[in-house]
Amino acid sequence: MEPIPKSGYYYANKFALITLKALEEVMGKNGVNAILNLAHLPHLIDQYPPDNLEREFDFADFSAINWALEEMYGPRGGRGLALRAGRATFADALRNFGALAGVGDLAFKVLPLEIKLRIGLPAMAKIFTQLTDQHSTVQEYEDEFVYTIHRCPVCWGRSGVDKPVCFIATGLLQGSLKWVSGGLEFRVTETKCVAMGDPTCDFVIPKKPIG
Repeated sequence: MEPIPKSGYYYANKFALITLKALEEVMGKNGVNAILNLAHLPHLIDQYPPDNLEREFDFADFSAINWALEEMYGPRGGRGLALRAGRATFADALRNFGALAGVGDLAFKVLPLEIKLRIGLPAMAKIFTQLTDQHSTVQEYEDEFVYTIHRCPVCWGRSGVDKPVCFIATGLLQGSLKWVSGGLEFRVTETKCVAMGDPTCDFVIPKKPIG
């Protein structure tokens, strides 16, 4: 695995910290240390980023951690771990942010599902656009929403893959949709990925939940 050149774009330290802690819960401390070594990030061993919202965690490093997960556990195993880490990142951090804070209110809970999604998904995009160098937008269509990451930290600097690889982002969206909808599960499918040569990373979310 080659090192990914630094991007000059940054994720909030807190988001990277929570992702690493979520991975640690799933694979243990030694597992995360092995991932960090493989990702050419040994300086992060026992020295996770601080718990603050400073933009200091380079997209290249976040991408390398995701890549190392796939390298170590294979595409399928790495995907499962990344999805779990993404969902945990949402549960631990994001639902407490201002843009989503009102989603727990009673007034929000009684809204129709489609309205909840119409409010919740752009709120999620806004958090990332405001707190990181990741720019996200949401488009609504008749039967689905498309959540687009225009500058993606999950696959930064990667190319030549034949399937989408942004599973942490998929897990984050799954977690946010479950929270916004009051416990329903939604299918989130990444249909475009910069690592495949697409201009953006696009995630399609049907308006109807699973089951």
